[in-house]
Amino acid sequence: MINKFVNHNIKQMRKKIVIASISLMAVMFVGTIAGFLNFAPKSNNMNQDPADTETIINKLFTPVSVNASALGDEQAKITIVEFADYQCPFCAKFHKETKDSLIQNFVDTGKVKFLFKDLIVNDRPNDKASTLAAAASYCAAEQGKYWEYNDEIYKNSQGENTGWVTKDNLKQFANNIRVPDLMRFSDCVESDKYNTIVNENDSLAKNIGLSSTPTFIFYNGTTPVAVQGAQPYELFEQIINEMI
Repeated sequence: MINKFVNHNIKQMRKKIVIASISLMAVMFVGTIAGFLNFAPKSNNMNQDPADTETIINKLFTPVSVNASALGDEQAKITIVEFADYQCPFCAKFHKETKDSLIQNFVDTGKVKFLFKDLIVNDRPNDKASTLAAAASYCAAEQGKYWEYNDEIYKNSQGENTGWVTKDNLKQFANNIRVPDLMRFSDCVESDKYNTIVNENDSLAKNIGLSSTPTFIFYNGTTPVAVQGAQPYELFEQIINEMI
């Protein structure tokens, strides 16, 4: 499965990062730990058929809703999709410390387009708080506020299963970012109408072997590359520049 290894020496990190290039859709992990992690499809229905591979690649890098479109130029040479859970503290760390620089230097300059998809890892049997928050983001998307709402949730993050994700708080977040019709948003949250989209994102991620958040998948039309964890901006910059 492994085609090659590429060593990256990043001064700011003072570590060597090993990138394992893996064929098909098994993508690559880059981490601050030594070595590499490879992940393979979980579904028995996924095989080496090129048509299947193309279908999965299209699903990975296509917005799930026209109202939750990618940030950036549609013609950008590189697409990054973040798979994350709204209760994930490392996801919140990325959004608070790294995302703005990534957007400013690569998305706003037309080099990268950026997508977000749900990977639910913190739901509990009797408390589907992560799914609730993700579904609420699509309620905000109905009114053109998807990315603002995404930012607002992470801005108010209080960790995993600490009780901060409630319908009342999610409605307050909508008010904070001035969602135009709060009653419509409230009705949407109460309806669970977007749980299907959340579940589809989650299934897509888990079917290709993703199990932790955040995971970022980079794609320039050839081999997808994945980065796991709330890595520093310098690592994103290194990978993007090499892919360009």
